[in-house]
Amino acid sequence: MLSDGYSDVPAGKLAAVVTSLEMTAPPAPRADPEQPGIVLQRVERPDVAWYRDLYSRIGTEWLWASRLVLPEDALAAILRHPDVEVYAVVKDGRGEGLLELDFREEGACELAFFGLTASAIGTGTGRWLMNRAIARAWSREGHSAIRRFWVHTCTLDSPQALGFYIRSGFTPVKRQIEIFDDPRLTGVLPLAAAPQVPILKA
Repeated sequence: MLSDGYSDVPAGKLAAVVTSLEMTAPPAPRADPEQPGIVLQRVERPDVAWYRDLYSRIGTEWLWASRLVLPEDALAAILRHPDVEVYAVVKDGRGEGLLELDFREEGACELAFFGLTASAIGTGTGRWLMNRAIARAWSREGHSAIRRFWVHTCTLDSPQALGFYIRSGFTPVKRQIEIFDDPRLTGVLPLAAAPQVPILKA
């Protein structure tokens, strides 16, 4: 357990406050923004290179790196698992958003990844995508039905992320501290990524 006050973070590491949120029943529907020219496309058996390209275009600004360091065969096993669903927000034939739903835990669905490229932010596409994520997560019936839909976000993500999830119907239930290698110093991400987060080499 961390004591009150300041705690040192080793050089080369990052620290983030991670908030886990959940909903235990579908929330009241929210307005669905019109999104002309945009479709949500289920991607069956995603190609790892395709996935990592979209993941990087969305997440580099927020230091997403976990799926870049995962061995290719391990990542492919996740993405192609029958209880993992990957969707792309497609505009003009190009993926501009990612939705990944993980049903591998019985009775639950994790909103594993949810994000948009910079060009799609601020256009209502996030609300549109969340409406579809919620509907899909709660659509399972019988033995596959869920009792919990959950997500986590951290202080390295967009400053709007936590409030967005709460407005979408999720309730914060846990807060943790995560310490990990700075992916810019390990070479996973460019040194110029996420300039809003200082690099501390020593």
